[in-house]
Order: sequence, then structure tokens, then C-alpha cells
Amino acid sequence: MNTPNKDIDKAEVRIKWDPSPAGEPATDLDIIAATYASDAPFGSPVYLVHFDSRAPDGTITLNRDSKTGQGFGFDEVMTLELNRLSDAYSRVVVGVAIQQRDGRKTFGQVEQTAVQILEGYTTLAEDDFSGVPAATAAVVAEFTRDAAGSWGFHSAIRGFDADPEAFAAAMGSRVG
Repeated sequence: MNTPNKDIDKAEVRIKWDPSPAGEPATDLDIIAATYASDAPFGSPVYLVHFDSRAPDGTITLNRDSKTGQGFGFDEVMTLELNRLSDAYSRVVVGVAIQQRDGRKTFGQVEQTAVQILEGYTTLAEDDFSGVPAATAAVVAEFTRDAAGSWGFHSAIRGFDADPEAFAAAMGSRVG
């Protein structure tokens, strides 16, 4: 789904999922943001933001990180202050990857998943990963800056069969 939302100043990406059943290894989903240079919007990301990291300038931060999905509401939350991002960047791609350290796990095997992208109190997009059940990672949002400097949002649920490291390298690839 594409949306005509333009002039996004600050966005929040939130995910949630149910914990693994008793006796099963914990399921760990992670939000990953990749920032691309204005002169290479489909090249390698200039930097990634994920657990244990943040944008060098503090514009993209992971506010909440869960390794199990336990808790009420959204388990992991990332804030993107696009209005503060340098003009050197024109594209930010956000994805969700399932950690694969305890064996291969797909979105179809994780109960009650949800992703929500907000700007303030406005919901830009919501999804439950049911469209990519065989994927181990998925792009969930793309923010792009136009020639006038305004940021636009495109919902982009696109599944990948990759571990988090390989996904981070490929998540910003050109589609189609």
C-alpha cells in the first residue's frame, strides 16, 4: 500500500509479538533502519540503526528493545526524526528481522505479530506480517526526501529469506 503522506517530520515504528511457548527458545524480532546517501539512494547504507546502536547524529533511536516479546503493548519502538536528518541523506528504509540463533524461524511461526508506523497520533500503516509468512525478515517502511526537502512515506511490506546481517545488506535494494 502506498500512501500520499508527505512532509513527515518525525515517525515511530513499533512492533509486537507473543512470547514463545513454554520450553521453546525465545523469539527475538528486531527493528533495523538503514540510511542511504542522497547520491546513492540504492547503494550500500551509510549506517544502520538497530539494537545497541543509534544514528551518529541522534536522529534515529531505538527507544525500546525486547528479546522475548514479553510485556504489554508494543515490545520494540524506534523513533526517526527525519526533519533533523542531514541533507546528505535522502532515503531511510526500515525493516524487521527475526534473530536466527536458535534455528530458522519465519513470521508464520511467530504468534500475534504486528507492526505499526505512526506520525504523532496518525497511523500511517499497520500490518501483521501475514502476507510474508515464509520470510525471516521484511521491509516495513520507506521514507524518501524529495527535491524540495520534504519527506514522504511509502508502506512497503516486502519479505526476505535472510538472517539479520544479510537482510541489513539487502533491505534497501531496488524493487522490481
